[in-house]
Amino acid sequence: MLDKTRLEQRLITLEQAVSELQQKVETKPTSENWLEKLTGSISDEAAFLESLEYGRAFRQVDRSDEQS
Repeated sequence: MLDKTRLEQRLITLEQAVSELQQKVETKPTSENWLEKLTGSISDEAAFLESLEYGRAFRQVDRSDEQS
């Protein structure tokens, strides 16, 4: 089991890390425009289009099972 001093030091380190993360979130500029939030988030357009195709195919298979 951890001794009290080590536990307190780990807690202090954790609190500092949480504080730093909170500051990063608070200082990050926010955009109300959902499109601006998404712009640039997809770096590989071909992979994105392929994933859309997989999604369509999956939904079509699901629909054909429901109709049977």
